[in-house]
Amino acid sequence: MHPQHHTLFIDYCAYFNGNQDFFECHEVLEEYWKKIAPGDKLHPLVGYVQLATGFYHWRRGNNTGAVRILEKALHNFKKNEGHIFFQEIDYHQLLTQVTTTLSAIKAGKSFQAFQLPLSASLLELTITRIQLLPSSSSTYLLHKHMLRDRSHILAERQESKQRKSRRC
Repeated sequence: MHPQHHTLFIDYCAYFNGNQDFFECHEVLEEYWKKIAPGDKLHPLVGYVQLATGFYHWRRGNNTGAVRILEKALHNFKKNEGHIFFQEIDYHQLLTQVTTTLSAIKAGKSFQAFQLPLSASLLELTITRIQLLPSSSSTYLLHKHMLRDRSHILAERQESKQRKSRRC
């Protein structure tokens, strides 16, 4: 199986091209990255995570943060030209789209997402996955990092604090 046909990468593409849930894009691809290249901050999956994060920031009106992270994504993509994680995506079109997006943000234009330029086989898998996505309101997608259930995160933090206090 091609690594871009992995369920988590397909989920990323579906969230990106489907309901534009850029926060979820970040979550699923970070999980995939940690499975196949943990700690490798130059891996192309990191660039894809940065791409989604940049769009999340831009949609929320954080243009400075969006530019900063999208420039990192573009740098990552350029460093990884020819990598297997660009075989199922039109690499040159992706670079053009990111560059155009950066120009739009710097010019103060309103948020506008683009579609990842997927190969026919990856597009077919992505369309199938998009049909299964839950619908979410634009307000929820805009503020997802604050509105999602964080109980497991808070429990992990509390457990970590308790472990640290026991060591002291």
